[in-house]
This record gives sequence, C-alpha cells and structure tokens, in this order.
Amino acid sequence: MNIKTSPKSILLTESEMALFVDYYQLTMGQADFNAQNDAIITANYYVRKIPQGEYLIAAGLEQVIHYILNLRFTDDMLNWLSQRGELSDDYLASLKDFRFDGCVYAVPEGTPVFPNEPIINVTGISRDVQLFETYLLCVMNFQTLIATKASRIVHAAREKPVFDFGARRAHGRDAGLLAARASFIGGASGTSLVLAGRYFDIPYVGTMAHKFVMERPTEVDAFRDYANAFPHNTTLLIDTYHTLEGAKNACIVAHEMEARSARLKAVRLDSGDLLTLSQEVRRILNADGLDYVQIIASHDLDEFEIDKLLKEDAPIDAFGVGTRLATGANFDSRTGEGGPSALGGVYKSVERDGVPIGKQSLDEPAKATLPGRKQAYRQTDSNGHYFKDCITLWDKPISDGEPLLISIVKDGELVYNFPNLTDIQDRARAELIKLDESHKVLTDAKPYTVEIHAGLRTE
Repeated sequence: MNIKTSPKSILLTESEMALFVDYYQLTMGQADFNAQNDAIITANYYVRKIPQGEYLIAAGLEQVIHYILNLRFTDDMLNWLSQRGELSDDYLASLKDFRFDGCVYAVPEGTPVFPNEPIINVTGISRDVQLFETYLLCVMNFQTLIATKASRIVHAAREKPVFDFGARRAHGRDAGLLAARASFIGGASGTSLVLAGRYFDIPYVGTMAHKFVMERPTEVDAFRDYANAFPHNTTLLIDTYHTLEGAKNACIVAHEMEARSARLKAVRLDSGDLLTLSQEVRRILNADGLDYVQIIASHDLDEFEIDKLLKEDAPIDAFGVGTRLATGANFDSRTGEGGPSALGGVYKSVERDGVPIGKQSLDEPAKATLPGRKQAYRQTDSNGHYFKDCITLWDKPISDGEPLLISIVKDGELVYNFPNLTDIQDRARAELIKLDESHKVLTDAKPYTVEIHAGLRTE
C-alpha cells in the first residue's frame, strides 16, 4: 500500500538553523567536550583572493549575527541526532542550553575590503565558535560576492538605474532573496522580487511578460490593457513579435494615454542587438514626439555588456540584470574567461587563549593563515581617497588610519545598532567614491595596497 505524504517546502526555519552545520563541527565538538577543551579562541573571516576585480563590498553581517545570537538546539533536533548513535548523550545535553557568550568584531556592511584583511573576528569557547563556520561562510561569501558584482554593474552603468531581475536564476530560494538584498547594498535601485520588498523594504518593480502580450488578439490590445491598469506606471515590453513594430504600437498607446492626461513611462527591450534596437526605438519614439519615454534593457547583461553599450552611445536609460548578477558570474562575457561563481572566503582560527596560532600549509603556502587576532586600519590621502590599509595585531594599534572592525557583540549581547538597508547602500556608495578609479575599472584595475604591519607575527 502506497502512503501519500505531503510535499515539503525545504525552507529553512529558525527552529532548524542549528543544524546548518557541516558534520565535522559536531564531531570536533564531541571530541573537545570529551577532552574538556574550554580554550578561548578567535576565528577570523577573510578572503584570500578576489575572483573578479580588485575590491569587495562586505555584505551579510546582519544575517550572520542573527544566527550567532539565535542559534538554539531544540529537543527535537537533539533527539534526532541522538538516534543517529554517534554523538554522546552527554555532549548533546550540553548543547541544549547553548548560548553564545563571546564577542564579535566586524567590518560594517557596505565597506570595501581587500584580500587577507580581517572582516569578522569571532571570539569565544572553541567548540562554540566553530559551530558558526558553515552558516557564516554561506551567508558572507554569497552576499559579498553579489554586492560586489552589483557595485561593478552599477559603476559600469554610469549613474543609470540598475534593477535586480535575478530571483528566477538564483541558486535557490534563500539565494534569490539574499541576492536582492546584496544587490541593493551594491547600488541596485530596486528588485523584481516582491518578497524582498517586504523583508528589506527594497523598491520592487515590474513590467509585463511576453505571456501577457500573447494572450491578447493583438499587441496593441495588450498594451492598452496594461496602460489602463497602470496609467501612471506603464512600461511596455515591445519584443514579443518584432521590436520595431512593437515600438510603433507603443507610440499608438502612448498618444492614447496622453489624451487621458497620462504618460507612457518606458518601453523594455529583452532580446536581440540591444545597441541597434535601442537606437532605432529611440528614433521611432522621438519622431513621434515621445522623447520623454525611457528605454529599459535586459537580456544577458553584466558590467562588461553595459560598459560596451554605453561606450557605443546606446540610448538606454536603465538596465535590468538577472542571471549574471544573482549568480555573481565571475567571468568576462566579452572573452568567456573566468572561474566559478563563488567567493572563496574562509573562517580560520588565529588565536588560542591569547596566543597567536595559524595554519602553515607547507604543501600549499597560499593557504597559510596569518596568525593572531587582527585589526585593519584604513589610510586616506590629502584628496580624501583611500590609498592604503595596514593589518596589525589586535593589541598593537597604530595611529595612522581608521580601524575597520567595530564591536558588534560583547559578552553575548548585541551592542551594535544595525542600520537599514538604504543607509548601508549609502555607505557603500560613499565608500566607493573614496576608492580611486584605478581600482574600480573593469580592465587592468590596479591592486589596492594592503600592508602587513611589521609588528604582526608571521612565524
């Protein structure tokens, strides 16, 4: 007899967050519990290598801190783990009252960061601190990757609005939502994802699909229906059949709207040669006295394609970017060169009971860890531009520059007032203005100077 079961959403809930760990975090916890290892360690999140460009925009801290402060092991979870038989009941019982009572220092979201710099320091009991590794890396690596990609796209767009259209191509539901958040931090003007509007108060936008056009007797009928429904916010998708004919039909509806004291806001291009089509559509609109109607473009865009279009004077007023933004595509769409769409940030122990420690990796020196709990100081030149960061030991401050890591959690209590997302976006924008253009260009960008202070132990 077949027993029917209800489908599951597989959507992570707060009651399940504690199991968002790799199993070795629990097996090491078991071994530490048996050995009564209560050492106080500091784990440092940083990025060894930037996969594309010469800077990153830190993003994801708010979700990481929520996890650290709210991680709880429910009876149901502990019973499930106990039934697996490998972890002892004594160790599992010790997790029942888990509360993090350590400290977190971090770089605020929206801050440009560079290779090997400390971005987050987590200090606490060793087996507690290691529980955060997988979730922290998942959230920080993804959101930092997307925020950085968005900032590069926005920079290439030269002040023209960029919108996140990527939820349907994101690598999972959480990814679609967090991609919208990170894209906004990186400078996107809005998103197509309505849930991101509810969660994060991000402006959400939308036009129409080809489906809407194809269900009407004619394209003009479709445009009229949409214009009647949204007289003050009408954008028409004009490439369902033939883009230039679609532009002419948009003109018909635009004049009908004018007769009702309304205005067509924009037309959208989503296929074909965007340079040629945007030029022809602009000509058609202007010839009909509709110079106020904007042109929005989508269709496999990224910073390289947008940069090329604008260098060739494409009359495009805004861009919708989907796949290559929400997946953080680390390749040059002009040449096809690049690597995986991922950021390889790591979370490594750097201090134990006040003594610097580090991974040596003699077989692969590039994976060695710089020992010690660290701070980074950012220095500014006479023009107000950032020109150098200096990494120092935590207890060896220097007078030059501003410290980047600030107190977020102290003795298990939140001491930082998280800003709203618009304020984080403003911070990222202001910080990027202070970063010289030579570090932001798409081709042959200049590496930013990160200096390791002479007092920092490297042995």
